[in-house]
Amino acid sequence: MRSTFNVLFFLKKNAEKKDGTAPIVARITINGKSSQFNTKQFVNKNDWNVELNRVKGRSAEAKKMNSVLDEIKSCLRNAYNDLTRKEIIVTAEKVKNTFLGIGQEKFLLIELFEECNSILKKQVGITKSKATYQKAEVCKRHVSEYIKEEYKLSDIDLREINHSFIVGFETYLNTHCKCNYNTTAKFIQKFKSIIITAQKNGQLHNDPFANYKISLKKVDRGYLTKDELNKIMDKEIKNERLERIRDIFVFSCYTGLAYIDIKNLKKEHIIQGFDGNPWIMTKRQKTDVQTVVPLLDVAQEILEKYKGLPKDVLLPVPTNQKTNAYLKEIGDLCGINKNLTFHLARHTFATTITLSNGVPIETVSKMLGHTNIKTTQIYARITNEKVSSDMRVLSEKLKECGLDAKTLSA
Repeated sequence: MRSTFNVLFFLKKNAEKKDGTAPIVARITINGKSSQFNTKQFVNKNDWNVELNRVKGRSAEAKKMNSVLDEIKSCLRNAYNDLTRKEIIVTAEKVKNTFLGIGQEKFLLIELFEECNSILKKQVGITKSKATYQKAEVCKRHVSEYIKEEYKLSDIDLREINHSFIVGFETYLNTHCKCNYNTTAKFIQKFKSIIITAQKNGQLHNDPFANYKISLKKVDRGYLTKDELNKIMDKEIKNERLERIRDIFVFSCYTGLAYIDIKNLKKEHIIQGFDGNPWIMTKRQKTDVQTVVPLLDVAQEILEKYKGLPKDVLLPVPTNQKTNAYLKEIGDLCGINKNLTFHLARHTFATTITLSNGVPIETVSKMLGHTNIKTTQIYARITNEKVSSDMRVLSEKLKECGLDAKTLSA
């Protein structure tokens, strides 16, 4: 026989505080037998709707309080459903204890974070990049500091993670850590992955992210126009150090390779393609996805220029910090009012070198080492020159079939 399950909230008026507020108590009833506990939420008795078991009004405070009560009710329902799957007899007391974590093993958030990051660390250089691991460590540190700041604890039970915790963490990232919108969203995405792991492990049965939406704002990544790229390529640079960096940057613009992948590029990564021409065949360090790029003439000339470096290295790439500093000098020297980075170079390859010259986005995606064409769409932009060129072709086709001279009937 199916048991009856119900949850209601009421005020414990005999425990009223000096400020006029009283604690809200949750009562669980299963088959007529009840168990109750203090929700640790307080409200003024004049603001309590006895019939609806909710806080009156539509103020932000009332909505927030009612949201907490709804969440408690949802968690109790989840605890009840979970117990009915595992046990023959389910009582109100068991549901309460499950919700409160009484008599249960505690599963801690930071502890799980450390376990996940430890596994991630072992995958560095195999299936994960060092940068991915470092970002996960930064996220763990932010969560840990948030718990200390907000809850005065070194760790927190996974069962205590709720919507309010997530919103609070988001606010902490915005205000305390000064993270921008997208950086905050990425940290919360990482945090969510830990919560999903807890759910898969059976350590957490409710979904704290059920009513929380994560979204990234579209960012215009920027790229070099044909004229800007020519400015850099044509500039006579007498400083040997800057000339090397200019060449490596241009190589990235003509191959789409990231800084670290150019630094790791060796003789063995240049193969003869099926078409008889030289191709780059390597794996992106960031994603471990294979990248194949037929070498354009400009890229071949740059490799030829630096031929004979020790240890089969193809290009003399300095540290990332030095490279970025030198790129700034080159930008100033060439009168380019854009922040020259290897990210910009990859976007230039996607937009100015390939897409604007009629290379299909699927081909661009393959050369950039993307597994999802949506990622490539972030890189590739349709330039005005490309629109103009495409419309000229269309205009010629319309002329050929006589459609350009058609006029509408009066």
